[in-house]
Amino acid sequence: MFKFLKGHLESITGIEIYPMISLVIFFTFFVALFWWVFTAKKDYISKVSSIPLDN
Repeated sequence: MFKFLKGHLESITGIEIYPMISLVIFFTFFVALFWWVFTAKKDYISKVSSIPLDN
């Protein structure tokens, strides 16, 4: 099954750009998430973390 899929995908021109695009999207998302976590205000974090306990 994998050999069939690999052979089929190798015949498509320009297919090699998609893994690079997905890597860039993945990297950008996690860098942005990392940046947001370290720049978030502490009072916002404590407010959001106590939401499940407010019942």
